[in-house]
Amino acid sequence: MRTRLPGQPAPWGFVFWLTLLLLPSPSSAKPAFPIEDVKIRAVGEELVMDARFVPDLSPVALEALDNGVPLTLEAHIQVRETEAWVWDSSLVDRRLRYEIRYQPLAERYQVSPVPGGAGHNYVTRDAAIAALGDLHDLPLLNRGELAAGKDYRVDLKIALDIEELPLPLRPTAYLLPSWKLSSGWTTWPLRP
Repeated sequence: MRTRLPGQPAPWGFVFWLTLLLLPSPSSAKPAFPIEDVKIRAVGEELVMDARFVPDLSPVALEALDNGVPLTLEAHIQVRETEAWVWDSSLVDRRLRYEIRYQPLAERYQVSPVPGGAGHNYVTRDAAIAALGDLHDLPLLNRGELAAGKDYRVDLKIALDIEELPLPLRPTAYLLPSWKLSSGWTTWPLRP
């Protein structure tokens, strides 16, 4: 049996403090990307969605962005029947990705869809972040896929994709709450 030296903390104390350190703080419980508005409209037979959210990046994420680290945000969209059970499949389950990056040689910020979409350049970081929060013409589905007389809902979640960070930065991002930025799920009604 191993004995503990006087003044040496018990091993469970270390585990307790490590767990306490890694738990998110109450201030990080609020959504980092609050979704302000969602509009669903028809373009011909296709339903598309416009969404507006406020990208409230943490100081750590802003510092990384200013130092040339591209940040990727993912919009996860689901269309389901209102009365669907958790195990029922979604009519739509789509993930759209957008990247914001600083280009130091041009002294510009660029926001572009990923992969390979044409980006828009902005002179200031605030303008680029505001543009990142405006999503337009997100494809949902054709009207014919919705059954008459049934109610549907659109679920939307916006989150920072930690997997797209450079490899040396990921372990820190997994552990610190300041990197776990998300809107949480927001639900909007959809009627055929």
